[in-house]
Amino acid sequence: MYKTTSFKKNILATVIASAALTGLSSGVLAQSNDSVEEVMVTGIRASLDRAMDVKRESAGVVDSINSEDIGKFPDTNLAESLQRITGVSISRQNGEGSEVTVRGFGPENNMITLNGRTMPTGTTYAGGSGADGTTRSGGSRAFNFANLASDNIAGVEVYKTSKANIATGGIGATINVKTARPLDNPGFNASIGAKALHDTTNVAGDDITPEVSGLISWSDDNDVFGASLALSSQERNSGSAGVTVNNWNIGVWGQDFLYDTAPESVFVNAPEAGQLYARPNDFRYAFSDFERERLNGQLTFQYRPAENITATVDYTYADTDLTEHRGEVTNWIQNGSNIAAVVFDDSEIATPLSITEAYSGTVDIGYEQQFRSQSNTLKSVGINLDVQISDEFKLVFDAHDSSLESLPTGPGKSGEVAIGLGSPTVSGKTLDFSRSIPTYGFVTTVPDNNITEDNVGSSILRVRGAGSVNDITQIKLDGAYQADGARFDFGIEARDMEMKAYQTAEVNQALGNWGIANPGEFAGMGVLERINVHSMFDDFNVGNSPAIGFRGDAVELTRISNTLYPDSCLCVADANASDDYIEEKTQAFYLQVGFDGEIGQFPISVLTGLRYETTDVTSSSVVTPVAYMLWENNNDFSTVYTNTTISAGEKASYDHLLPSLDLKMDLTENLVARAAFSKTIARADFGDMSFAPSEFDMTGSTFNGYLPTATSGNPGLLPLESNNFDLSIEYYFDDSSYASVGFFEKRVINFIGQGQELRSFYGIRDQSSASSQRVQAAVAELRDLGLQTDDTNLYAMMVLQAHPEALNATNGNGDLIFPNGVFEGTGEQLLLLGETNGWDIAPNGDDPESEFLTSTPVNDKEAKIYGAEFAVQHFFGDTGFGVLANYTLVRGDVKFNNTGSPEEAQFALTGLSDTANLVLMYENHGIEARLAYNWRDKFLTETNQGSSRNPRYVEAYSQIDLSVSYALTDNLTISAEGINITGEDSREHNRNSRMLRYADDLGARYALGMRYKF
Repeated sequence: MYKTTSFKKNILATVIASAALTGLSSGVLAQSNDSVEEVMVTGIRASLDRAMDVKRESAGVVDSINSEDIGKFPDTNLAESLQRITGVSISRQNGEGSEVTVRGFGPENNMITLNGRTMPTGTTYAGGSGADGTTRSGGSRAFNFANLASDNIAGVEVYKTSKANIATGGIGATINVKTARPLDNPGFNASIGAKALHDTTNVAGDDITPEVSGLISWSDDNDVFGASLALSSQERNSGSAGVTVNNWNIGVWGQDFLYDTAPESVFVNAPEAGQLYARPNDFRYAFSDFERERLNGQLTFQYRPAENITATVDYTYADTDLTEHRGEVTNWIQNGSNIAAVVFDDSEIATPLSITEAYSGTVDIGYEQQFRSQSNTLKSVGINLDVQISDEFKLVFDAHDSSLESLPTGPGKSGEVAIGLGSPTVSGKTLDFSRSIPTYGFVTTVPDNNITEDNVGSSILRVRGAGSVNDITQIKLDGAYQADGARFDFGIEARDMEMKAYQTAEVNQALGNWGIANPGEFAGMGVLERINVHSMFDDFNVGNSPAIGFRGDAVELTRISNTLYPDSCLCVADANASDDYIEEKTQAFYLQVGFDGEIGQFPISVLTGLRYETTDVTSSSVVTPVAYMLWENNNDFSTVYTNTTISAGEKASYDHLLPSLDLKMDLTENLVARAAFSKTIARADFGDMSFAPSEFDMTGSTFNGYLPTATSGNPGLLPLESNNFDLSIEYYFDDSSYASVGFFEKRVINFIGQGQELRSFYGIRDQSSASSQRVQAAVAELRDLGLQTDDTNLYAMMVLQAHPEALNATNGNGDLIFPNGVFEGTGEQLLLLGETNGWDIAPNGDDPESEFLTSTPVNDKEAKIYGAEFAVQHFFGDTGFGVLANYTLVRGDVKFNNTGSPEEAQFALTGLSDTANLVLMYENHGIEARLAYNWRDKFLTETNQGSSRNPRYVEAYSQIDLSVSYALTDNLTISAEGINITGEDSREHNRNSRMLRYADDLGARYALGMRYKF
């Protein structure tokens, strides 16, 4: 394995110390200045005025948001502020803004900087598991704005066009978050604020949680020394009620048998031969209780020994602790001879309206309980030395070392503990997919279908975790020289980025096993609470679905299970499914020239530049090889790892020459036209660049056509390259008022597609192959008996042939389970053969070698994205009333073909959607009020999801926010705010709207606050 050295932080520490001493030694240069009182205008209108000035005076297309006052940003969440800028849309986690998309490019393709410094990314959560999209694997370059409080933010700049002196990595935009500096606000300034927060989705936690923030800033009378400290602490309790379908399998009618039905099965409105049709794996109601604690702090020192020298040292800390208690009600869809009837709709891809199943024995309804816990900690220390050498010449040195650690904090080094519970009492059920969310009805062996804890037992325990550590060291030297009416900017940069990420192996620990051998094992312990499922949903209609569900603490249930099943443990696997290291060493230099002139009678400003970057990549992995795939029942396989590790790695490199040109022309005093061209790049996600194969999976026997799958990264991936064109015109028609329209186009190459090939790994063998002698023997006997050879029967027959003693087994009544001495496929027989511990099927030396359909990311796609942005802002004289409205149109030339073959991976542009904002404002007589409407149209968020390579769409979503504040005195302000006050919900689907992927019943959030300014 390639190893990294640890000297870089010591070098940076030395540089910081040396620069600081250099600044201190210049104290004799300090000069006293006459005190000049500066009056700062604050409030909504002043904030928008400053943003308008930035937009008007900037080279290129730049939008910004500025604080309304010291310690007062327009929104408590940065992402929710950014969504009000044209071209910017956001994604939400647990109803709160988290990541941004700009002009159709998702969060991984936008560069986020803090005071011009590249910030680390790559947060994980719960080991990357879960069907509802709430978990994260840590392989992304996306920055999560929910980790940052807004209290110490002075402003945010969104650069939609690139310049040579801006860090690369953002094709959509570069977003620079600026923090307050003490010498920018001379004298003594301080504010303290407190809020009482209430989330209407909260069920289990405190209904009122605190948020406290404070900022203190000081400089001496001569503005030579300055220091500031900002602190913010927030607790948030919330809940979630959602519905999830793990996967929709897509087949071709008449060519495969996803329902694998018995002869007496009934199909209503059956698909035509050759038509695509769908079968869900499951659906589940899920209920979560979230707790989040966020602590932010920033300490800044500044020293200005002379008017032309300013030294700044700052430290930023942001820690977010997340916990989630989650319970489910799960219905698995059987694909054997239990299908009684299916009613299809008239969609182009025939999708079931209802599925009815009848069982010769019983199956379970699931009540899995989960616990997730993770901590994300950002630390950044930096120094900046700004020296105005002469009136014409300036140098700025900047260096920082920043890290983001995202580590599991659960028991046994876990990020997720999931204990399977269920009641094996269901003898038949009907699943209804005709509504916005699925519903169900069932028949059980329990009187009146009244399932209690006496009917609930354990099945499988999973304990897993994932973590990542992203370190960035960056050193820059920027210079500016003015001569003969021109400005020359130049600079050099060295950046070293390291990403270390791991994910533990997923191991199924058998408790009561898949058959739930011991119902009632938790009865009377007080660890399971029966809940009313209907009462958990406010907006979605669960119809006549049974109201019965259960909640319990997954960790407590697991500890009890460890005593009931001594072979289990509350611990992650010793082996890691992945353990990856990626290093990028980047060197860059740039030259940029700006000058003003005239074309005819029109003043013009020109800024043109060239940036050269070279990057060396090292990707290595410590791999625990897979020993084999263990066949545990019909379509249940688990991955078994060896006890050894191996190391391997690969290196790559690339370079880029990136030109940029910005033109600005004043057509009149109030009318500005712009044109811009630039070439930008965005690097591949870390997960795509990892070296090791991972995600080994089997969902059925290869005899019945199910291919084993795996994934493998590609360290040699090149960054996306985009040629960008912008045209815009802006009309500043009144104070605090403007209208603008802009057009953009991005022609992008090196998009990442999925290459697929059959590969063998580690000598893994396939016990389910048609070439396996055991499979051939089992198939022959099943056919002799006139039985189907689906995976349920095939697995059972292979077990029976390996364990003929099963023919003598009896049930609880003493009756023979095989009364005729042969396999007949009854429920009792399938339960015995499928759930007896130790009867799982492992491969042997006579089985053929497995071939895994391996997906590998490759640079093989190109596309064009284009669109338009329309914006208007106006305040109506001195009335205090104002309005801000904008609309963004985004289009692309590559879309997902929803009726495309499920066997072929597709490339499509994700994140493209129209967005709109309308903000009504009032500011007068000490009152500030803002009513904001935000809308985002449907967009594609994922491609090739699951074994059928499905798309995943987020449906159109709108939200209304309201904030009001009143200044009781010049220093004391009270406030109230509501977010998503109408309680809009979110919904995702796959190939058509009936194929629900995830629905989340969201609610409003409210806050009452007070802020005192000293």
